[in-house]
Amino acid sequence: MNIPHQRRASDIALREAVCIDVIQAAGEEARRGFSAQTGQGLTLKGPQDFLTETDLAVEKLIKSRISESFPGDGFLGEETGGDVSGNYWVVDPIDGTANFARGIPHYAVVMAYVHEGEVALGAIFNPETDELYVATRGKGATRNGHALHTAPTRDMESASVELGWSNRLPNQRYIDMVSATLDVGANARRASSGALGLAFVADGRSDGYAELHMNAWDCLAGLLLVQEAGGIVGGTAWQPNLQDGGSVLAATPAIAAKLSAASSIALA
Repeated sequence: MNIPHQRRASDIALREAVCIDVIQAAGEEARRGFSAQTGQGLTLKGPQDFLTETDLAVEKLIKSRISESFPGDGFLGEETGGDVSGNYWVVDPIDGTANFARGIPHYAVVMAYVHEGEVALGAIFNPETDELYVATRGKGATRNGHALHTAPTRDMESASVELGWSNRLPNQRYIDMVSATLDVGANARRASSGALGLAFVADGRSDGYAELHMNAWDCLAGLLLVQEAGGIVGGTAWQPNLQDGGSVLAATPAIAAKLSAASSIALA
């Protein structure tokens, strides 16, 4: 009998249950802010990098609830920073803030739990559609309790992928990635929430997602979702320093190599 393994599984199961409760409560906070945006404070952290009062309120709620439930866990949030030693949570209170700030209901609360250097649990919740994505390593991925599987798409000519970009890298690198993706026959789009973009790959709604630079709080949960749904992932967002971010690739197995070549993002 492997007692340490059983203990770990029990610890992860407990954190999954708490995570689901917390992310839904955080989603309610986000929904209230989305519905009452008139007059809400809005600032820029950088070009096209928005911060609303709701971002801060949601992160505060999550951090408080996690601290109450698991006082020994570390916490890294997009807005307040934190500690990535030991076992810890990585949180984006609102991914897709540009959409949120313009009244577009395509945004999400994102949480991931890292145990012994490995992403063990991830959750993504869109409060406006009431869609909750959850993945636990080795146990699959779900949307509202239903098992997820990546799309059966076999070739780039019938693929629909999402490409993300930001001001962190020169515009020409993104333009080159979009051009190369279109040249191999895929349809490319951008919906301004990388977390939901990854969740849609896991859900079979999209065939791939690529971005040359994402932060950990945007992508850790989604990458686990894709893996647990049978997809292929790649990039460098996990290394060498979690707080630095890096490239991200996720795709259904049959097109992963071609999307990797088009985006110049290596598979894992």
